[in-house]
Amino acid sequence: FWVVPVVEVKIEVVIPEKERSKEEMSPNGKASPLIYKVNGTARHYHLEEHPIASNPYHNPKDVVEASVCHVKDLENGQMREVDLGCGKALLIKESGEFHAVGHKCPHYGAPLVKGVLSKGRVRCPWHGACFNIGTGDIEDFPGLDSLPRFQVKIEKEKVYIRASKQALQTQRRTKVMAKCISLSNYNLSSTNVLIIGAGAAGLVCAETLRQEGFSDRIVMCTLDRHLPYDRPKLSKSMDSHPEQIALRPKEFFCTYDIEVLTEMQVAAVDVKSKIAVFKDGFKMEYNKLLIATGNTPKTLSCKGKEMENVFNIRTPEDANRVVKLATSKNVVIVGASFLGMEVAAYLAERAHSVSLVELEHVPFKKFFGERVGRAVMKMFESNRVKFYMQTEVSELREQDGKLKEVVLKSGKVLRADVCVVGVGAVPATGFLKQSGINIDSKGFIVVNKMMQTNIPGVFAAGDAVTFPLALRNNKKVNVPHWQMAHMHGRIAALNMLAHGTEISTVPYLWTAMFGKSIRYAGHGEGFDDVVIQGDLDELKFVAFYTKSDEVVAVASMNYDPIVSKVAEVLAAGRTIRKRDVENPLIFLFFRTGDMSWLTGKGS
Repeated sequence: FWVVPVVEVKIEVVIPEKERSKEEMSPNGKASPLIYKVNGTARHYHLEEHPIASNPYHNPKDVVEASVCHVKDLENGQMREVDLGCGKALLIKESGEFHAVGHKCPHYGAPLVKGVLSKGRVRCPWHGACFNIGTGDIEDFPGLDSLPRFQVKIEKEKVYIRASKQALQTQRRTKVMAKCISLSNYNLSSTNVLIIGAGAAGLVCAETLRQEGFSDRIVMCTLDRHLPYDRPKLSKSMDSHPEQIALRPKEFFCTYDIEVLTEMQVAAVDVKSKIAVFKDGFKMEYNKLLIATGNTPKTLSCKGKEMENVFNIRTPEDANRVVKLATSKNVVIVGASFLGMEVAAYLAERAHSVSLVELEHVPFKKFFGERVGRAVMKMFESNRVKFYMQTEVSELREQDGKLKEVVLKSGKVLRADVCVVGVGAVPATGFLKQSGINIDSKGFIVVNKMMQTNIPGVFAAGDAVTFPLALRNNKKVNVPHWQMAHMHGRIAALNMLAHGTEISTVPYLWTAMFGKSIRYAGHGEGFDDVVIQGDLDELKFVAFYTKSDEVVAVASMNYDPIVSKVAEVLAAGRTIRKRDVENPLIFLFFRTGDMSWLTGKGS
């Protein structure tokens, strides 16, 4: 028999080299000044000061050690959750090297051990966020924070982890950021970077600038009354209060000198003078501009559209109000959009009745295809949602000033105490019409791969833009997904700093209804066929969307992490052929998770 020597593995928290370089101290104990050029002028700035420490564990009582396994217990390409008693870590072996990071995705807490490991990063099985296994840094989105990284040491005989209890419990790490060095010296009407819009794109842009050492003034402005919040939850978790869905607490913005002007609407932009003019007449001069205004919900055009109890879900207050008014009442939802369907699902158990009106004959037909749409429709019907398809609203009737009935063009009259409108949206770019910024025929801002508009120093990101999607041969597309807004914001920030970084990501989205999620990756616009594997009736399936002979997108329900697996293949630039996903061996893939048959095909 063979005697295999046992090698010891130790893991302890360390600061990644990229982060450590930001914390190196000068002889006087201050952070060494770096230089950033503004309008050609060199400016000195300091990163946030940190106490000098020879040990990454500032408090010895915060350190825990525990034996976890032998080195031979893990093969290349394997991941394992290891328990240290007060928390868990994710131990990874790839290309003969061990790495250890937090085990939960900082976005919504998905177990990363069930995700996808590929070429130095792990992808979340739920929503597709990607993390570098060597540094823990977030490389694709959604989410704002990175993973804590734990150092791996290999010795003989035992495998154990040494880690910070705090890091094990929080399972997240915010990157080191700069601060504004002379905020008090700025004129209130002048900023280096102005960000119009405080959604995911705007916030990620601001954070990325600070992470990259930018120390000039950053101002975000928003029409909303709240600091940036998790907007997808407005239709998925409608009774959430603003503070519960805030992306960052108020203290965060104060700490890193990111100013947010709430309830402030930009009315015009003068790109020659570099001035933004607000609706109230206030003017702000900028050096770099990011436009991330998102979209504006479409409204109904019928009689009665302005009456009380008719809502577009745009703010936490809208969502909260709908839940309150809908409880034990009759609800009519107009539009089987993602928002409309999610609202219907959320209210189904709370309202007396939920009726959904849609012009198409099947919900989600254009996005998920007819067969998947019918399966979803059946799930809704089994949960007491009544559909009225291939018709529109002709009138909203009131009694005593409040909504009473919704009249359809088919002649049907629906009892209604509350009406929610989800019939799509248009880009919020009307204020740019005379600016000289290139806007297409649909109102979208046109940008290049670096999120730059046709005007130097002006960038745009999020739902209001069209950009070249590498996945579809650089076709200009609009991708109004939460994940994509994050990536847009990061790319814009890097190119404000002249990094020359081009966007390269696979669109990823999810929708949640009745405790089930559909995950989706790719860009299926214009698909001509859908290959289904699994059982639609049981709501356990994978749908591959093809155009000609190529898979352009994938959706799944109850088949994690298939969507993240396919996203990794597409992100690597490989082509998945239609014949591959039609192959009966796909079922073997479902059981084993083996990706080799997929990645070996195509170009």
